[in-house]
Amino acid sequence: MENTANRAKFIIGGLLIVAAIVYLIVSSTQASAQYFLTISEMLTRGDEVVGRDLRISGAVVGDTIQYDQQTLTLTFEAADIPGDNAEIEMQGGLAKALHDAVVDPNRPRVQVVYNGVKPDLLRDEAQAIMTGKLGADGVFYAEELLLKCPTKYEDAVPDQVQE
Repeated sequence: MENTANRAKFIIGGLLIVAAIVYLIVSSTQASAQYFLTISEMLTRGDEVVGRDLRISGAVVGDTIQYDQQTLTLTFEAADIPGDNAEIEMQGGLAKALHDAVVDPNRPRVQVVYNGVKPDLLRDEAQAIMTGKLGADGVFYAEELLLKCPTKYEDAVPDQVQE
């Protein structure tokens, strides 16, 4: 009888430990989850993604780039590009997709604010991958800004490369 009671306590204790571990794994995964969205998907979701950690990708609209060297504040607009590589290839490749996104005034766009040193690769029609949060004001506040090196796609459409 004592052996059965001890075994039951051991099983219940083990189940509680397993349940606690599962809970910690699930809660930490959800807390650090980051959505990877296109600009149009982010704007469509609206209030659902405001204040959440996001990663978005877009084409830099060159004539909107402004940089304040005193405050290290960089602002620019990013235009929506497809999130699917197959769709990008169907449009004629990355360089063409970036160019089309920048010149199309009807393409969804988002204002981006980034505090930090201005990246050397920031230029018109560069692909920007931004990690940050969408503010209630509709501005994307980037905490990390990665730019796809234009030299990787210069050969695809040489006429678009600006020296």
